[in-house]
Amino acid sequence: MSTDTFEDLLGRVHARAIDYLREQPDRHVGARASRDELLAALRAPLTERGEPADTVIDLLAAQGERGAVASGSPRYFGFVIGGTYPVALAADWLAATWDQNAGIYATSPLASVVEDVAAEWLLDLFDLPRDAGLGFVTGCQMANFTCLAAARHGVLRRAGWDVEADGLHGAPRVNVVASAESHVTIDVALRYLGFGTRALRRVESDAQGRLRADHLRELLATLDGPTIICAQAGNVNTGAFDPLREIAAIANAHGAWLHVDGAFGLWARASRAHRALADGIELADSWATDAHKWLNVPYDCGVAIVRHAADQRAAMTSAAAYLIQTQGAERDAVDWGPEFSRRARGVPVYATLRALGRDGIEGLVDRCCARARQIAGLLAAEAGVQVLNDVVLNQVLVRFGNDDDTTRAVVAGVQDEGTCWLSGTTWHGLAAMRISVSNWATSEEDVARSAAAIVRVWRAVRKGVPA
Repeated sequence: MSTDTFEDLLGRVHARAIDYLREQPDRHVGARASRDELLAALRAPLTERGEPADTVIDLLAAQGERGAVASGSPRYFGFVIGGTYPVALAADWLAATWDQNAGIYATSPLASVVEDVAAEWLLDLFDLPRDAGLGFVTGCQMANFTCLAAARHGVLRRAGWDVEADGLHGAPRVNVVASAESHVTIDVALRYLGFGTRALRRVESDAQGRLRADHLRELLATLDGPTIICAQAGNVNTGAFDPLREIAAIANAHGAWLHVDGAFGLWARASRAHRALADGIELADSWATDAHKWLNVPYDCGVAIVRHAADQRAAMTSAAAYLIQTQGAERDAVDWGPEFSRRARGVPVYATLRALGRDGIEGLVDRCCARARQIAGLLAAEAGVQVLNDVVLNQVLVRFGNDDDTTRAVVAGVQDEGTCWLSGTTWHGLAAMRISVSNWATSEEDVARSAAAIVRVWRAVRKGVPA
């Protein structure tokens, strides 16, 4: 493939990408093609000689316009999915162009140094221990896995057991404790780590989804041996924070490791108006978060932070005779996360942090929270609509007609209508609409348009007519 071909193809992609981005703010937010329609366009026998590259690119671009969900839209409110800042997308294109294997310093000094600096900035932004270990992983699933692997190593090391060498068979039993409202990624991480989900001890939560510290204290009084506590900063439904300072004191009294799943909630630390929600989070032993949520970088970017860097390295590091690994200050990413080969996902993080600065990141968090309060207020003013949660962050739970089927019908109707996109959930046994405001570009007008569309659908469902 010649350089001219690269130039032609990248020019073609650039033009199609700009068209997509230009259309995105005003388009139908959901996908506009069904699975069968996409299969009809994309499925074909694999040819012997291949097809022209420009034809393949045009095909993909055309189907992206129909089949991709406009998750970068300022009116996409599903699953705590952020948009992408222009500087983040541009940096991600650079990272793809460089095509660096960021696993070790020897394969990419650039990626290593960029991630070193980005790690320093994140620890400073979150006001966490500056000597903590930090790894860039795929998302909060792997961030929770990485942190809990370090926790497993740490608590068993203190009990005199080398889990990396000897495994879990015959090891002291580890107590793992989490809220009844913990995210499913905690359960999955426990499966990956060999603990199993039946070993998880659940602690009752309150009406907003916060772990009950008094019940945690009672439970720990009945447990002996190594213990890991999983707390939450930002409930996936309500945005509520566990009482982290009180939980940290309880964990410390029992010699337990405290891990905090802060997939989006950890970013409240960057906001003077909202950081009190995370009071005491700095006392934990590990923290998991996403950059592809509230920092608004492209997908495939989570962050695993461990206070005791030696525990993270012991749990994660890879070594082989053929590898050229560093012995000095240089950063080998394989010491901080589970992947051996990976892309330089820290590059868009670095670019976005540097471009926004502290004020820009604080403004991003504060705007999203303000827009969440705005849409909650607009919907609550409509007869028959109930906001179920205290809107403390960027999450809003809404119920329609105090009826499960009606609420689900409104959610489905809004998704079909296309002005905005949001998801449904079940909250304490009740069907609810779940609205997550995480996009840097979401404006007051976007929220007003979205609320008006939701109300139109609700009124139509109530009357039994099409929206």
